[in-house]
Amino acid sequence: MKTYKVLLHRDYVVNIDAKNEEEAMSLAEFFIAGEKDASTEKERKQYGFRINEIEMVNNDAFEVNEEYA
Repeated sequence: MKTYKVLLHRDYVVNIDAKNEEEAMSLAEFFIAGEKDASTEKERKQYGFRINEIEMVNNDAFEVNEEYA
């Protein structure tokens, strides 16, 4: 079996409740891990936000290279 390095580009639409636009952007960038909410209940209370939905809208592999040992 061969090993490959694949470069991916993924875009997400995140529906988030936050205090303002700037915090919504910052919190979404920091707490999204793939299609999962990586925040804890403590962090949601501390920063006053809630991630409602994460939807992947683009998933493209744009380069692949074989890895050699």
